Amino acid sequence: MVRGFLILVAGSILIGIGINLFFVPHQFLDGGMIGIGLIFHYWFGFKSGLTIILLSIPLYLIAYFKDRSLFYNSIHGLWLSSFMIDFFDEWHDLYNISPLLSAFTGGAFVGVGIGLMLRADSATGGTDLLAQLIGKSLGFNVGKLIFAIDSMVVLIGWSIIGSESFLYSLFAISTVGFFTTLLTHDKDRGGDIPFAK
Repeated sequence: MVRGFLILVAGSILIGIGINLFFVPHQFLDGGMIGIGLIFHYWFGFKSGLTIILLSIPLYLIAYFKDRSLFYNSIHGLWLSSFMIDFFDEWHDLYNISPLLSAFTGGAFVGVGIGLMLRADSATGGTDLLAQLIGKSLGFNVGKLIFAIDSMVVLIGWSIIGSESFLYSLFAISTVGFFTTLLTHDKDRGGDIPFAK
């Protein structure tokens, strides 16, 4: 339990840093519920983490009835990752690096963070949870499912962030998808995962 909790904290910190230090300064989007939270942040000024929690409630209700163990494992990931996203909110002016490097570095941070949480049978929010439910039911790779959902969210946010940020966001979520898939590959094949719960 201690090891699992530490993995959740580490993954949440990586996500919070990746989003605020590398995505927000250039108005990049992630996909899924994090991306939706960022859309609300850019458009309305809402707190991304709080938005993620509120919008994730319906999917967590579904998980409660469909997969009770996944619900209990994932609820901690939702709270921790959302808290860290809002906790690091003031860090968006800390660095000023090129958009391309920000997209890659932020994508790596977020992808590793999500991957760690998924390997601990947790999730960061609604669409990650949805991907896990579909993956378990149909045997699909969770990282690839997250990538598909992420792409749809970024397409929706295109008109808000503009074409340049949209293109960088595509690269960023590709990086997220790569690192998430890398960390969950053995898990999907039923391999030994030394730090899963």
